[in-house]
Amino acid sequence: MGLTGKLVRQVEIKSDGDVFHELFRDKPHHISTMSPANIHGVDLHEGDWGHVGSVISWNYTRGIGFPPVHNLEWRVLSWPFYHPLFDNTLGLFVGRVIVEMGLTGKLVRQVEIKSDGDVFHELFRDKPHHISTMSPANIHGVDLHEGDWGHVGSVISWNYTRDGKKKVGKEVVEAIDEENKSVTFRVIEGDLTELYKAFKVTVHVDTKGENNLVTWTFEYEKKSENVEDPNAWMDLIINVTKDIETHHLKS
Repeated sequence: MGLTGKLVRQVEIKSDGDVFHELFRDKPHHISTMSPANIHGVDLHEGDWGHVGSVISWNYTRGIGFPPVHNLEWRVLSWPFYHPLFDNTLGLFVGRVIVEMGLTGKLVRQVEIKSDGDVFHELFRDKPHHISTMSPANIHGVDLHEGDWGHVGSVISWNYTRDGKKKVGKEVVEAIDEENKSVTFRVIEGDLTELYKAFKVTVHVDTKGENNLVTWTFEYEKKSENVEDPNAWMDLIINVTKDIETHHLKS
């Protein structure tokens, strides 16, 4: 499982997609004129613009209250559909890049587990109330309020700790896909609803390969531009995932 991760965000744009791709492929040095508050300069150090193997440095500002970051160097290894600046599949960490349009967002993290993927899926589908015994430092209790465990439409409440503070959340099971081994929860009450107008959580387990890959997806709409992306909640659920894996491996 290690320390690797993948963060994916999707943004719908109304401008020309080919021009956008060309910008990051051949003309990233033009971006500072389009987003001067964030990108202050992009320089070519080796090679040629738009060529694999070229080395580019970025001068940018990361977030309100954070100091400017200078001379971030990045070597272009390939030109996939997703540019390396936004997609960490190449193993490159290039800083915290957030692209937003409006208040909606999507956050995706993947974790490889060595324990049984089918058992992991079954846990979140039918037995989430067992999770508190596997990750007691994070999850303190899961209760059923309406319906039955493992059924769409059931309502579940979670008592958990995030950043040292006790939190609560109530979710409705919105979808269960047995073929794809995924469960989707929609948050209807609790701390998350104070910050987000809408929030969905999907856990998907891929058991087709040699290893089992757990993918967590958050889809959300913020109540205001001042609300941060839910990275802290994603970190929490990744820690819970690791605790569950450890518990199953010991069992």
